[in-house]
Amino acid sequence: MFIKPNQFVIPTEQRDYSEWHRGRTRYTLWYLLLDQVKHAEIIKQLDQIRHQFSDCLIKSSNRQYHITLYIGGFLTCDESIYNDDFPQSLFVKQQQQLESLNLSHSITLKLTAVNSFESALFVQVSDSLHQLISIRSALRLAHHTEVAAQTYCAHITLGLYAQKVMGQDVLQRLDACAALDVELEFDHIHFGYYSAQTLQGPLHSLYCFNLE
Repeated sequence: MFIKPNQFVIPTEQRDYSEWHRGRTRYTLWYLLLDQVKHAEIIKQLDQIRHQFSDCLIKSSNRQYHITLYIGGFLTCDESIYNDDFPQSLFVKQQQQLESLNLSHSITLKLTAVNSFESALFVQVSDSLHQLISIRSALRLAHHTEVAAQTYCAHITLGLYAQKVMGQDVLQRLDACAALDVELEFDHIHFGYYSAQTLQGPLHSLYCFNLE
């Protein structure tokens, strides 16, 4: 999952992954979105970090900075056909379970350091109050397995690797990055999607849960 010094990073091929999406379009997730106005300064800082690694990251990215809370899968109106389908009825169930938490205050998180998965550069997110664990527990469904890594790691993706780079080289560059100590506050939880046919395309919000 995380980058290894003695192995190459895994670059993302810039192509249409038809064997994955099978003609389906809307790939859904629950997420916290960095606001262009409220989080303007940190967005600028993240842009600067991404620019430092621009020589090895995919350049055409329109995906907004966000923290993924739960990955649903491909949104459908009917029952699932594939194991990564996500019927709309499951979203309704998640919405009800989220409302049952009676959340009435914003979520406060902290950005701590720049790090790397095998396939992507990211910023670590610290959740000392375990707010995200509570939300993810509410979003968990009895008859649906989340389409995600086995271990949840809260983060903000900065970019996908475009070419093979030795892990040790990336780690050396990460060591040169200044540590982060930035607090972020979120007032909304979004449910939305991105187009599976567009690599690193923008997020589109379908539902917004107000925390205030």
